[in-house]
Amino acid sequence: MASAEKDPLLLLRQSIASGGAILPTASDDPAASEVPLSQATHLTFSSPSRISLPIDTQTRFASNDTPVDLRSIYFAWLKREVAIPEYNASASQLNDELGAKGQVRKFAFVERLDLITWLEGASEESEYIKPLAGDKDGSTSNAAAVLASKGAAAPTIGATLGRSGKGTLDPRLAVIYNSERKMGDRNTALRGIKPTDFSHVRKLGAPFMSKKPLQPSSSNISSNPALATHQKPRRPDPIILLSPSASSLLRMSNIKSFLEGGQYVPADSLAASSSTSASMLHINRLLKDIDPNRPMRFILVEGPEQFKPEYWSRVVAVFTTGQSWQFKNYKWGNPNELFRHVLGVYVGWRGEQPPESIRAWGHRVMNIGIDRWKGSAVNAIDSSRWRDREVVESIWKAVEGNMRNKGWRRDQAPSSI
Repeated sequence: MASAEKDPLLLLRQSIASGGAILPTASDDPAASEVPLSQATHLTFSSPSRISLPIDTQTRFASNDTPVDLRSIYFAWLKREVAIPEYNASASQLNDELGAKGQVRKFAFVERLDLITWLEGASEESEYIKPLAGDKDGSTSNAAAVLASKGAAAPTIGATLGRSGKGTLDPRLAVIYNSERKMGDRNTALRGIKPTDFSHVRKLGAPFMSKKPLQPSSSNISSNPALATHQKPRRPDPIILLSPSASSLLRMSNIKSFLEGGQYVPADSLAASSSTSASMLHINRLLKDIDPNRPMRFILVEGPEQFKPEYWSRVVAVFTTGQSWQFKNYKWGNPNELFRHVLGVYVGWRGEQPPESIRAWGHRVMNIGIDRWKGSAVNAIDSSRWRDREVVESIWKAVEGNMRNKGWRRDQAPSSI
């Protein structure tokens, strides 16, 4: 495992944050010129210092518990804006050009999204990235990722971030350390200067523990290393499926401004917040009845082509235009069966009758009407659309209620729906 200064993932994240050049080269000379990725043997980073690493270096990013090489990570970043089919086709073409020199790994849908989010600096942790060597609890790795997202050099384990060991202390951290107020730990708070035996507390708590047979006992926790680490499980992100139909009022280009900003703009408007070529988006929303302390991140996609079977338990809503061909590749191809498991949402113009299919599916599909667009140009924003926010709030209220009924909690998601 590479040190923090030469960790491929941190170097890539630093270069992206600082806008530094990332060049595939054919030698380990940092001054070497750029070559096509299929001919490259090294990857040269220019920030925080110019350094070259072998392009087949194994990184801390693991897919199915297998470390992924630097070439695959860099290629996924280059193709971050393209749709999944185009990404897979480009990866296959590069693999043909590489031949026996190596192969680019094709990431799964959620793996690719998680990696790009982490590299962009939008997230400080990832369930697929292992901690740095010597970092047992992952705190140093997270701190290094924060510095990397600002374009700063990654600190040395036990030196830059710590109080002991070899190396130079980061001046910015030295200022913070000098202002710290020294606090005691749990041992000094509970024991003081004289050791105290608290074994009698276990006897007092035994009757209460015996009433909860499903909870692991203290002896099991101490004997199981996996439980003893006290690592908090990561709650998976819920998924919202959109309609790929061209007649849908809400597409990938304008869904973010609608659900996050509370205002509808046409899908072909220049005021739409998202790119029409994006294959996935994520938005944040605070659901107070589920987790009042931190917003939930929702993943938005138009189709389930890249879904694994376990992803379906994370689907919380399906936006539809009433066209049944939308559900061809769904786990539940029959709309009546689908909307028994997932909340359906139909958005049309206010005052117009919904399609016959929407009425036939009954109360399982939420029928929402919005005001017709009155802007004089597709790139203008209609300031009179104050009722859009009421519509958006009603949609989120229905989504939140459905998620709570399905078993979504502050730190866990349902295993099935």
